[in-house]
Amino acid sequence: MRKNTVNKILIACCLLAMVSCKARKKAMTTTTAPQVNNTVSTPTTPPDINVVKNQLVVIKSNQVNFNTFSGKANTKLDINGNSNDVTLNIRISKDKKIWVSVTALLGIEVARALITPDSIKVLNKLQGLYLKKPFGYIYKYASRQVNYKTIECLLVGNAMPELLTENSSIKTDMGNVTLSGSLQELVYSLVLGTNMHVTQFNLSNNDAGQALLVNNSNFIQAANRLVPSKIDILSTIKDKKIQANLQYTKVDFDQQLDFPFNIPERYAQAE
Repeated sequence: MRKNTVNKILIACCLLAMVSCKARKKAMTTTTAPQVNNTVSTPTTPPDINVVKNQLVVIKSNQVNFNTFSGKANTKLDINGNSNDVTLNIRISKDKKIWVSVTALLGIEVARALITPDSIKVLNKLQGLYLKKPFGYIYKYASRQVNYKTIECLLVGNAMPELLTENSSIKTDMGNVTLSGSLQELVYSLVLGTNMHVTQFNLSNNDAGQALLVNNSNFIQAANRLVPSKIDILSTIKDKKIQANLQYTKVDFDQQLDFPFNIPERYAQAE
């Protein structure tokens, strides 16, 4: 794996929550979502607040709750047309930190990242470089509505808390629910299946040329929780495109986890 490719992979791993490309639809194999109109628009009439409130209670109660999460995902990363197959080992301590180890062929670890609500740290093991930035570094690439919780929710298939708002427009069809609306400069659409788990969401900021589409499918039971085993992410910002297709092969919750991250003295700081 080329060294400059590793750098791109590091960026992709840190920016899985960027706002991205026009929507496309994927059907789930175990929970089928209805056909949806991927053109997102701000509601023109006030939603029925009581209906929305009741629906939000149901949705929130069905999101995955956990203290720790661990997962192993075979991942195809395509960055502006350059594709690489890697394995992501992901560990999460809820609301505290996300640890990601990136391995390539023969199980060789090429990168490691540690993301907290305040910081982003990355080791490039092939080049002996490290990156250490405040979390705000991500705003070079993403909207300011993206935060640590956004990334955490994306990796376990939960809804972004900011989208579960009483100002949303709500539609139901055969048990499936679509929430749509706007969040400052972002326009959003959130689709939930009959089990009230997220099957698709997209965010867009037309003025900034940013959009994000996420499809969750192939839901599985893991430690008495229902989670997507397949997460497809398509992100574009102007002429830059990142596509990540995660296939979880192992998922567990509430196990005691380590989050090893040390910067060797011989490593140089990246620009």
